[in-house]
Amino acid sequence: MRALLGLLVLASTGSPVLASEIRIFIDTETDTLQVMKGDAVVRSYENIAIGRYGKTYFKVMGDNKTPLGKFRIGWTNGNTRYHRFLGLTYPDLPAADRALVDGRINESQWQAIRRASEAAAVPPQKTPLGGMIGIHGIGAGDRGVHQDFNWTNGCVALTNEEIEDLLQWVKIGTAVEIR
Repeated sequence: MRALLGLLVLASTGSPVLASEIRIFIDTETDTLQVMKGDAVVRSYENIAIGRYGKTYFKVMGDNKTPLGKFRIGWTNGNTRYHRFLGLTYPDLPAADRALVDGRINESQWQAIRRASEAAAVPPQKTPLGGMIGIHGIGAGDRGVHQDFNWTNGCVALTNEEIEDLLQWVKIGTAVEIR
């Protein structure tokens, strides 16, 4: 009984990534998205696109920058203008902590993000920190633009074929690190 109780406590507080658990690593310096299983790369997508104005730890709504940090896939949308959309659990608690100290969000907004983080739920998507950040395809967009420019409003973009391929590896709750 104690062992079962211990497992339940561990499961409710979050556990370290197991070697067999799939996670996503996005490197904004090399423009790559890698599917990782432990330390092994099992799939890699080159020439991803990020926010048109780069990346940041201090994202605000409408800045067209990709947030850096550790997130999870919080929801999916298979019917979007970007072909497929994997929504990330942004804003996360570290972003909210920084924003509260900087005065970019108020106490009640911070509390709502904190509660979502503690519940492993999707945080509020309409705060001054922005929201609706995810990994998506290009939809009917221009493949040449995708290859040559960072063009998103803060998301990470793959080609439609790549996002379809990525879907086989991920699920709700998959860890995503953007660095």
